[in-house]
Formats: sequence, C-alpha cells, structure tokens
Amino acid sequence: MIRVGTRGSKLALAQTKTVADELARVSGEDIELVEIKTTGDASSAPVTELGVGVFVNQLRDALERETIDIAVHSYKDLPTAQPEHLVIAVPPRSDPRDVLISVGGRTLADLGPGARIGTGSPRRISQLLALGRGFECVPIRGNIDTRIGRVGDDLDAVVLAAAGLKRVGRESEVGEYLDPLVMLPAPAQGALAVECRKADKTSARISSMLNDRYTQAAVAAERGLLERLEAGCSAPVAALADVSEGAAPGTLDLYLRGAAFAADGSATEKLSTTAELKEDGDLVAEAAAVGKALAEDLLASGAEQLLKLDLKLTDDC
Repeated sequence: MIRVGTRGSKLALAQTKTVADELARVSGEDIELVEIKTTGDASSAPVTELGVGVFVNQLRDALERETIDIAVHSYKDLPTAQPEHLVIAVPPRSDPRDVLISVGGRTLADLGPGARIGTGSPRRISQLLALGRGFECVPIRGNIDTRIGRVGDDLDAVVLAAAGLKRVGRESEVGEYLDPLVMLPAPAQGALAVECRKADKTSARISSMLNDRYTQAAVAAERGLLERLEAGCSAPVAALADVSEGAAPGTLDLYLRGAAFAADGSATEKLSTTAELKEDGDLVAEAAAVGKALAEDLLASGAEQLLKLDLKLTDDC
C-alpha cells in the first residue's frame, strides 16, 4: 500500500488521482489517498499574508511523520528552497498557458474598456494592465468553481490556469487560450511535483518512474530564475521554458523566456536565452543555472526596481 498525500480541493484531488493511477500502474501496488488540510486551504486571507509554503507545509509535515509515503503538489506552490532530505519526480507537464473564461465566450480582444476581469495574481494583473485596454482587475480567491461562478454575475471574465481546468474537466468553457506573448505563465505552471523522503528508497524508486526529463529541465530553469529574483509565486514574475532533443547526441535544447513586471503594468522587463544541456550531467542543476543567469540579466536591465513595487493582491497563482 502506497499512501499518497493531497490537499482536499476538487482540483488537488483530480490531479492527485492522475498521479495515483500512474503509481498503481508502474508499481502494481494499491494506492490510498490521504487528504490533508493546509494553511492555505483553511484561510481566505491573501497568500502574501500567510507566508511561504502555505499549500505545502502540512503535506511535508506528513512526510516527515511518515503518515504518508508520497505527496503531490502543484509545482508552482513549492518554495524555491528544496529540503535536501526530500526528492521530487516531475510527471509530464500539462498545458502551461493561462486561459480566459468570459461571458459569451468572448476573447480579450472582444472585451472593451472597463471590462471587469477577475484574478488576484499580480503577474496576471500587471500583464492585463500593460495591454492598455482599460480593464478593471478585480481581486478574487477561491476554487475553480467559485471563480467561474462569478462570470456573468459581477465579472465579465476570469483568468485561470489551463492545466487546472483540464484536470477538472471544464476546458470546454474556455473562451481563449492566452498566447504566452500576451500572458507569460507563472514558473512551473501546469507541472506537478511528486515528493517523497529520499531515505524511503521504495517510494523514491517508484516515483522516479513518473519523471519526465523535458518537464524536469523546463521547470528547473523557470524556478532557477524565480529563485535568483528572490520572488515567490505571488510576485509579478513569469517564466516559460521549452525543452527538446538537442542536435548533438545526449543533449537537450533549452529555450527560456523570463519577465518581471511593474505591478501597475507601466513597465516590463522581458528577456530570453537558449542553452544546450548535457543529459549525462546534473540536468536539474544545469537548467537551474540557465534560469539564474537569465535572472541576472533581468536584474541588470531593471527588474529589481520593478519588483520593489508591491501590489497587495494575490491568489495561489
């Protein structure tokens, strides 16, 4: 029996069920889902007021106490500092883009000045304001059903992560998949982290069978950028990496885009880079180093000043 820890929300249970099914397939073991309430689930306060790791800490505590064998997280919820005694496998990533759900299925181009768009994410708010379309960004928190339920009530639209909608079977309601050129995603958006104790050799071996090297490298690069910028998931920072087979044997090609935004959308710093990763080396460390180097370039271009402009609105990214 493998005990898999999960938050109790509809989305968390849906994404953990997909991992549990894969764990059962590769291991032949029975799987038990263990619901754990986190600080973030128990409070309606903005995440910035609750602190780092509010959707993660109780799951990690359960790993420490050995009441669960594996924890499943939305990777973007994890603090950038990884405990050395815990190890993470990364399944293939779902769609990393943001989406718009609106009255009548309208796109961003269809929405006029004064349109009320729901999101509490500073990253999304700053990019919406940067379009100069006169949108009113309305801070919201809550689960997917709650947010979508406000469309047509007091909101014209909401912006959500594509991956979450697909995992709960509501992608048919999407009015528009937002191009990353318009709305660059949060670092690690769409990716899951399957975490266990490094000392638990059985769980670590089984979890590693779910690992996807392309997603692992992409997420490492994005989170390397986030770590160097010293920004959390509530900061107006975005990153997206694409990873493919390299031209040379045993290599992967990495293309990374990163950005930092002024909270009011008045200024943006965007840069990109490419790198060749060697698969026989430390793939995660290599990719993270690329992200940190791009972050250095962003800081040199003025990102540090933008990130000092603090917007007191947030959701769970």
